[in-house]
Amino acid sequence: MKFFVPGRLCLFGEHSDWAGDYRRLNPNLQKGYALIAGTNQGLYAEVKPHPIYLILYTSLSDGTRKMLTLPMDAEVLLAEAEKGDFFSYAAGVAYQFVSHYRVRGLEIDNYLTDLPIQKGLSSSAALCVLVARAFNRVYDLKMTLQDEMEFAYLGEITTPSRCGRMDQACAYGDRPILMVFDGDRFASHTDVVELKVPKNLFFVIVDLGAGKNTQEILSNLNQCYPFASNEVQENVQKYLGSISSQITQEAVDALQKGDAEQIGILMKKAQAQFDKHLIPACPEQLTAPILHQILNYEPIQPYILGGKGVGSQGDGTAQFIVKDEESQQKVIEIIERDFPQMQGLKLTIQAERKVRKAIIPAGGFGTRLFPATKAVKKEFFPIIDREGRAKPVILAIVEEAISAGIEEVGIVVQTGDRALFEEFFKSPPSAELFNKLSPQNQEYSQYLQELGSRITILNQDKPEGYGYAVFCAKEWVKDEPFLLMLGDHVYSSDTETSCAGQLLDICEQVNQSVVSLTKLPAESLYKSGCVTGIWQGSNSILSVTKLAEKPTIEYARQHLRVEGMAEDQFLCIFGLYVLTPKIFEFLENNINNNFRDEKGEFQLTSCLDQLQQEEGMTGYVVNGKCYDTGLPDPYRQTMIDFRNAAQ
Repeated sequence: MKFFVPGRLCLFGEHSDWAGDYRRLNPNLQKGYALIAGTNQGLYAEVKPHPIYLILYTSLSDGTRKMLTLPMDAEVLLAEAEKGDFFSYAAGVAYQFVSHYRVRGLEIDNYLTDLPIQKGLSSSAALCVLVARAFNRVYDLKMTLQDEMEFAYLGEITTPSRCGRMDQACAYGDRPILMVFDGDRFASHTDVVELKVPKNLFFVIVDLGAGKNTQEILSNLNQCYPFASNEVQENVQKYLGSISSQITQEAVDALQKGDAEQIGILMKKAQAQFDKHLIPACPEQLTAPILHQILNYEPIQPYILGGKGVGSQGDGTAQFIVKDEESQQKVIEIIERDFPQMQGLKLTIQAERKVRKAIIPAGGFGTRLFPATKAVKKEFFPIIDREGRAKPVILAIVEEAISAGIEEVGIVVQTGDRALFEEFFKSPPSAELFNKLSPQNQEYSQYLQELGSRITILNQDKPEGYGYAVFCAKEWVKDEPFLLMLGDHVYSSDTETSCAGQLLDICEQVNQSVVSLTKLPAESLYKSGCVTGIWQGSNSILSVTKLAEKPTIEYARQHLRVEGMAEDQFLCIFGLYVLTPKIFEFLENNINNNFRDEKGEFQLTSCLDQLQQEEGMTGYVVNGKCYDTGLPDPYRQTMIDFRNAAQ
């Protein structure tokens, strides 16, 4: 298995994790609020089980390699953790796992690290999360993301580290989050709220190439808790309480609006208030002349919107929010030119795709491919991709979804077929088979296991049509838009963007359901849904006004003509949809009222027409080709054409 765990950048609310935890002793203190984003840099690793040892090969950011080998013995691991060196973090996490679970060892090859060490970006926490995630995934412990964070945190504090809980936020990857820290009199509680960003936000992180003593900073600030005994301590509690929480919550609002200018204003405000209230508590470290020199450096001012220190502050790392991608590069060039000891890194918080999930109904019997489907499910019929790799149809469909940016895939299957799909996507090959594979296929086998972690197998209790199969995913989708893909169609794009990716891009533009379209002659209408509507600007985007399932030619000529198209040419459904969760209401109504088609099945198209009438719907003519593998002759042609398609 391969993993990437980023560092984390505390945009706002530094120190609030441990400060909020003191509420256990002083309930008059305020909760801590921290706004955190994952960095674009981090730790890359390949992981596999080991019967008896924890083995860690690591590549530091300076290119050096180190190795740790320890038996999976609690006492040995604890002793290593308590040393407090680089490998202590991995040993501390392993100690927690061996103390709580029946696990064996791991071999972790951290083959690349592009995250600066000890610069306020939580490189140690990234290592702890990497080890926790490796144990979870390798031994299928079914831990949640917050479970991984908790074990990473417990592992890190097994060492002499005095980290707070915000460090493990790197477990959330590149998603920005708000963490709320509340140490009540019974326990410490950390709530995590995932945030959505409507447009890309551009930051620059600068390693100042100087020095700071984090332990001294934390020691001095902790002396101000739980009860203040003088004005300096009162000011520390005031900033890390009411002032920081207000600024941070304002920054969350600005982030979710995509308001880079306001974030810049709040950064300047946060730094000014930090300096006013906290420098007197640790002037030797927090006066930070180099940090302030860079924050106020005149040549970069035209490109930045604001800046502040990072982490425990001091002369460690600075962060800036900048105007755009070009400004990112310009700020780095200026700083590295004028301050050779400093290093600039880019951080881009990406606008979140509105569509995270895909559904693939795969519960049909494959009657049109009988008797072959008596032996092999049609979704597992082989095709050859352009790299010459033989793969089942269902894998090509899943890869289409993932390549478009989909995060999770739900495959709807008959209850009796669940084990077959679980075996393919969730179980590694036997050791005997794996050892016989070529190195390339061994690597591909590991990739399949990673892919499997993003797939959920959903049950369809009875075969009652395509609409019913889609409805079976309702609880899994929840209240989100989703990509719907046919279980027996594969695609190749005529552009650099995949067919599914094109549809998702259009969805982001129009903010409503989108159905993929292709132009077909009248004689093909018997096998496809068909739409009509009004072109929007060009002959690729259509405001859909009507949908019909497999209409007759006569009906299509009368009701489904589209302006500008040849007399017997029509817009037919390409096999991909992006739908809002409203579709489930119409499906549920059909099922509850037993509205079936002439075959006795619950279909989707009538519900799509209702969705179009209530919310509107866009059609998009895809730049690409769709290959049907659900019929004998089209399947044979797919075997010929898909191999050479420009995907």
